[in-house]
Amino acid sequence: MDDRFLTLSDLTASVLRISDIYAAEHSIDRDRDWALLKLQEELGELTAEHLRLSSRARGTPDAQALGDEAADVLGMLLIYCARAGIDLDQAMQRKWLKWLEHKS
Repeated sequence: MDDRFLTLSDLTASVLRISDIYAAEHSIDRDRDWALLKLQEELGELTAEHLRLSSRARGTPDAQALGDEAADVLGMLLIYCARAGIDLDQAMQRKWLKWLEHKS
């Protein structure tokens, strides 16, 4: 896989493989709502880092931690979409990218 040309599908496949490995190693039961609950948890962690960086929470600000938490949110979103049968490419085209078609 060439990282310069990573597609959303490639990224999702990699994230799903990593999630499978992590769940097996830690005996995590990923039931029906697990991915959505984990997505919410990761969003909370991203929010906490944002608050630290904006001096509105205790702790040491860490820009790298903010990026790491953003990556966790994206990873869990990809996992959630895969488990929920959401084609994120199509959804993004339908909801967001259609607006570029009108500006061309």
